[in-house]
Amino acid sequence: MSTLRFQALKETLNRKPVKIEEPKRRSEIFGSNVFNERVMRQFLTKEAFTNVMEAIETGKKIDRNVADHISTGMKEWAISKGVTHYTHWFQPLTGATAEKHDSFFEPMDGGTAVEKFGGGALVQQEPDASSFPNGGIRNTFEARGYTAWDPTSPAFIWGTTLCIPTVFVAYTGEALDNKTPLLRALQAVDNAATDVAKYFDKNVKKVNATLGWEQEYFLIDSALTASRPDITLTGRTLLGHSPAKGQQLDDHYFGSIPSRAIAFMMDLEIECMKLGIPVKTRHNEVAPNQFELAPVFEEANLSVDHNSLIMDVMKKVGERHNFSVLMHEKPFAGINGSGKHNNWSLATDTGVNLLSPGSTPMKNLQFLTFFVNTIKAVYDNEELLRAAIASASNDHRLGANEAPPAIISVFIGSQLTKVLDELEKVTDGKLSPQEKTELKLNVVGKIPEILLDNTDRNRTSPFAFTGNKFEFRAVGSLANCAGAMTVLNSIVAKQLKEFKVEVDKLIKDKKMKKDDAVFNVLREYIKKSKKIRFEGDGYGEAWEKEAEKRGLSNNRTTPLALKAQVSKKTIALYKELGVMNETEIEARHEIELEEYAMRIQIEGRILGDIARNHIIPTSIRYQNILIKNVRGLKDIYADDFARHAKEQLEIIESISSHIASINSNVNAMIEARKIANKMEDAEERAFAYCDDVKPYFEEIRYHCDKLELLVDDEIWPLAKYRELLFTR
Repeated sequence: MSTLRFQALKETLNRKPVKIEEPKRRSEIFGSNVFNERVMRQFLTKEAFTNVMEAIETGKKIDRNVADHISTGMKEWAISKGVTHYTHWFQPLTGATAEKHDSFFEPMDGGTAVEKFGGGALVQQEPDASSFPNGGIRNTFEARGYTAWDPTSPAFIWGTTLCIPTVFVAYTGEALDNKTPLLRALQAVDNAATDVAKYFDKNVKKVNATLGWEQEYFLIDSALTASRPDITLTGRTLLGHSPAKGQQLDDHYFGSIPSRAIAFMMDLEIECMKLGIPVKTRHNEVAPNQFELAPVFEEANLSVDHNSLIMDVMKKVGERHNFSVLMHEKPFAGINGSGKHNNWSLATDTGVNLLSPGSTPMKNLQFLTFFVNTIKAVYDNEELLRAAIASASNDHRLGANEAPPAIISVFIGSQLTKVLDELEKVTDGKLSPQEKTELKLNVVGKIPEILLDNTDRNRTSPFAFTGNKFEFRAVGSLANCAGAMTVLNSIVAKQLKEFKVEVDKLIKDKKMKKDDAVFNVLREYIKKSKKIRFEGDGYGEAWEKEAEKRGLSNNRTTPLALKAQVSKKTIALYKELGVMNETEIEARHEIELEEYAMRIQIEGRILGDIARNHIIPTSIRYQNILIKNVRGLKDIYADDFARHAKEQLEIIESISSHIASINSNVNAMIEARKIANKMEDAEERAFAYCDDVKPYFEEIRYHCDKLELLVDDEIWPLAKYRELLFTR
């Protein structure tokens, strides 16, 4: 019997749900571990509070002297809640979060000590940056990097540590994190969207990008995970035969949540409430043991921070419940993978959602302006948007089992398609009174205020309009939302800037009224961007051929997709908006290429190890049992034994054939890896791993999975799919 696997199964089957004590009202604990506005009013001086609020609302710089008052108040609040350490919490280009804990404790003369936390420690720290990805921005011996406080995202307590959200930059000033470019992109879209929103309301002074993410994940018992080296080291199964029952009955989706899973969710939600993360929705997803949680939407920067934080919190809470939380986009073959749908919109400081239709033609014209400009931005930058969701892990998900394809398209539903078709017919130049009346009363004026039920869901659309927001469905579950949000807000900012220039030109040069100018420009945008709109099924060759006709890109793999990151067009876009300079752009491109190659390299090594040290020895062991059986039959039946041992001999031969194929493919994969490893150029190495190394994975897996069906279940060493997906 395979000891580890069956011990893990026994342990899993004996688990009981962890008892969780729910608070009577979650609202009572919401934000209790956050240094929010309510807490600041209590612990800060009036001057310090005003400074922080001005920094949050207008971006005003906080004076260093005032920072001392803020840090003192923050420290006193934290200590009152049992905190002993503080850390600058940041998001380096590893995809994870990072932190270095320092104690408030400070020894003094005479054998005494105090708790100390000054404004300098709050505003800036200097962690060793030598081991974080930098893409050639800095040398290894130049270890200096700076973390700087981001007051727009409130400090919070996790465990006994005060966590201060920060940006992370190199000594030379370039961004070494995900937050810095995002903040710049949000500033750019604020400026551009505010200028356009003033066409419709002069009182608008600020526009915030909003984000509501949906986090999909799998829960697998930690004991079963420990029996799978591939899950432990890569977050996914590199081999494993599909079970007889998968998700084909759709009986897991929205079903009754298993008792251990609901206990985990309750515990997680309580922690989220304390951290001010407004989680609201939980449910079973399509695949067995797959689940989802989603919060209420928030300002985009805060929402990105909350998602990065919750991914860490989920893993720690999972440990308390003996769960491994798998966020890999495709941990299991043959069933749905996990995405992180990014629901994005724009909201004014006057309380208006710019992507929500209104009750008057003027409000609907405002809606159509931002709606059409977003579609045009996606059309003009579809390759860059594809690059934003590219990763070795997401490549497995895109285009499979209800996930969107690698081709970026926009789904808007039949009702809005009719509206855009009508707007496309607007005549060039000034509108006649009759045409303007027709537009305002019968086209624009009749857009219903609530479109939520008028836009059907399309699971295969990467970018869909869902009533009052756009849903970027192609983002992977492992991803930091900052990447997708930086690109989306940047391209929309650029588009809105161009729109304003064109409208103002028509008003000035052609003496058009504002409405006429807006309609004229929107008409051209609708025509130009029509090819990106697609209402059908995103799977299969038919759409791929149609997309090729339309001139849409189909960058199936990450190395291909990432080329758009360093195109002249992208560099010009980011430089114009001040989001990133050329050095930062090229550094990120190199980091992502290197990460891709390293992930494929690690998976290849692990697959080879499992195949040779687990699968082949187990198969030979079973083969020897069969050989012993055949020899016994020969002793009994002599020359007639072959007739009685026919099936056994066939299995012995099949096992030998599969073992030989595994061995030869592992050898060939190793040689391909050696060649790739010698390549110094990051892009060349990434393509080599993609085109020359990765193809061996499926071939090796095929033969390993065939052996799983042949070898005695009692000695098979790895937890099987039926156990991983259906043991609860």
